[in-house]
Amino acid sequence: MFKRLYVHIPFCLKKCSYCSFVSKVPQQNEQGEYVSLLLAELHMLSNTTTEIESIDSLYFGGGTPSLVSADQISNLIRTARNRFPLTELTEITLEVNPGTIVAFSELREAGINRLSLGIQSFDDRFLNKLGRIHSAESARHAFQNARSAGFDNVGIDLIHSLPGQSIAQWQKELEQALLLNPEHLSIYGLTIEEGTPLAQQFAAGDLEPTDDDLSADMFEMAYDLLTATGYEHYEIANYARPGFRSRHNCGYWQGDGYAGIGVAAHSLLKVGHGIRCSNTTSLDGYQTAISEGRLPRDSMLKLSREDAMAEYLFLGLRLTDGVDIETFEGQFNCNFEETYRKKIDSLIGSGLMELVNGIIRLTRRGMLLSNQVFSKFI
Repeated sequence: MFKRLYVHIPFCLKKCSYCSFVSKVPQQNEQGEYVSLLLAELHMLSNTTTEIESIDSLYFGGGTPSLVSADQISNLIRTARNRFPLTELTEITLEVNPGTIVAFSELREAGINRLSLGIQSFDDRFLNKLGRIHSAESARHAFQNARSAGFDNVGIDLIHSLPGQSIAQWQKELEQALLLNPEHLSIYGLTIEEGTPLAQQFAAGDLEPTDDDLSADMFEMAYDLLTATGYEHYEIANYARPGFRSRHNCGYWQGDGYAGIGVAAHSLLKVGHGIRCSNTTSLDGYQTAISEGRLPRDSMLKLSREDAMAEYLFLGLRLTDGVDIETFEGQFNCNFEETYRKKIDSLIGSGLMELVNGIIRLTRRGMLLSNQVFSKFI
């Protein structure tokens, strides 16, 4: 039914100006109370799950999961191990805000074996525009502290196409990241999410969006520099040293089943063609559901065969490995050419996609225009 677990921690010391995720500043004792609710949901989920696969990855995201104490993280991991078949090889990731005080050694003892540091920029001017609570220097310190604690699987996030950012400044950001030698880098172009403070600044004309051509140049620069230094470009926005791909996120793109725990968490249960579920986005609603002994889901959608086929394609195409046509046909009992040939021919003719040895995948130009490609399959 699922082989991955996601735990959402909705607390932040401060909301970043670009963030549209469900999060809030915690009140006194609120974090401890929320962890108790998460533990209860884990128990309920295990009691209602009949087909439990070996759990390949457990991911703590947010929000700012590094606000939760190591003891609380340990309790959540221990409960997950007791209720689900986690193994010693399970990838267990914690997202870390470099501006929080983190007991890295205690997190390792708790069972965390992979970190994702939300650095975003090594330039304090851009960090200020993004509303981040850390400085470039504290980001470097956080990374080194993680290394000193023994973490050998550390990823960092960077954002390009920031307001006023030049190509030279972006090159410096990448060079600063490479000095740290992380195992993984996630490289995102800034997106303007409706309702965020950053969106309001753009709407008011206080900030100018980055030119599309410049943004494309920044994507290309990241690709050229990172692949030249030994990183594998395995997904549109992600690079890794060999053997250090994010197993959890790869599971999303490969269509694995996953269960989301916590407020606003999402799930894909592998029943039939798949069932997509989402938990309530209200903390009060979440607490009420758990206290009443029911899973806090506010929506559930059974995917049709056509829905599942489309998702398999546009998620799988995010990976540079592409989609194996024979595997696709076997899973959905269909003739790929009859179903998609016109669309594929059009995308290949436009230089956005290529077909090599039975694998369809995006070209580098297709990665730049990926939303245009994916819309063909939705």
